[in-house]
Amino acid sequence: MKRVLKKPLVSEKNTLLSQNLNQYVFEVDGGANKIEIKHAVQKRFGVEVEGVRTLMQRGKMKVLGRSMGKRPNFKKAVVTLKKGQKIDLFEGV
Repeated sequence: MKRVLKKPLVSEKNTLLSQNLNQYVFEVDGGANKIEIKHAVQKRFGVEVEGVRTLMQRGKMKVLGRSMGKRPNFKKAVVTLKKGQKIDLFEGV
């Protein structure tokens, strides 16, 4: 069985999404579809998911001295929870 949810993506924009619109952003497996992501979030966090939006994030080009490289592409999922639901990503902090 593949691991659908890899990690939550925490940034300033994603924090505002979670506070204002009840949306959380995760890095997910590249082959996962919206239904698998929805079930994984509901099972892992015990919340009700209203909707899932996905996108493929292109890797950035990086230059270090004379060598160039590219970061890998990855899939992001923006998960919208039903009203009154909440995910506490930093429960121990």
